[in-house]
Amino acid sequence: MADVTGERLTDVSRRMEIVRLGEGVDRTGRLAPAAIERTRKALAGYTAELREAGADRVRMVATSASRDAANADEFRAMVLDTLGVEPEVITGDEEARLSFTGAVRGLDAPGPYLVVDIGGGSTEFVTGSHEVEHAISIDVGCVRMTERHLPDDPPGACEVAAARADVTAEVDRALTAVHAHPGDGAERTLVGLAGSVTTVTALALGLREYDPARIHQARIDRPAVERVTTELLIATRAERLALPVMHPGRADVIGAGALILQVIMERLDAAAVIASEHDILDGIAFSAASIQ
Repeated sequence: MADVTGERLTDVSRRMEIVRLGEGVDRTGRLAPAAIERTRKALAGYTAELREAGADRVRMVATSASRDAANADEFRAMVLDTLGVEPEVITGDEEARLSFTGAVRGLDAPGPYLVVDIGGGSTEFVTGSHEVEHAISIDVGCVRMTERHLPDDPPGACEVAAARADVTAEVDRALTAVHAHPGDGAERTLVGLAGSVTTVTALALGLREYDPARIHQARIDRPAVERVTTELLIATRAERLALPVMHPGRADVIGAGALILQVIMERLDAAAVIASEHDILDGIAFSAASIQ
């Protein structure tokens, strides 16, 4: 929840619950009943908080998993019954634009920007300065790549190589679509969003606990990202789970998320990435406030 006044957004409550809605969608094409139930429980908690706070406007946005699933109607019915509003299953393009809006408003770094939002099922790429110029969403995310390529604990070298090849091909396609090319890392500010990026940033900074204030707008160079990615991919799930900054729901997929970030930086030839704690949630809040 947030209060929005003009260009200023003030958090009332910012909660993150990893419900893994897209678990298994890449393989089955359907949302799993257990995933829908986890989401229902999270929404029930949000609903109680919204009602207690007397929220004026509510916008429920559903992204990659619900776009891909054959049984998305079951998900929509659950959301309406629990939250009282229909979920908006947005396109990848709108997802990218919302992420860009949330990330660059108030960002203390010069444009032009390439904003990348690494999610569970997809990654959004957006270029622009103050306004979006080009955007694309690709079906590459930390959950999807883990399920597709990294089943072992820890993954083997051949599994990592297969994941890298898949990610590289899709990243190259995305960079071409948003008119970003190798060497542009010197001309564009690379901004990374969402839990994979912020967790890699926390690890690169050596934090002893997850601290959004330290992570937001931190600049992490490519060698640090490469080091963290290597360490995550050779660690077991139990070892990753023991890291003090690791969210329990992210421990099994963070290796794939870090690999996606590393490949993006390599293909763009970016020297560093700026991590942002402001993301699609902020973009959704701004958009909800603008609805008359």
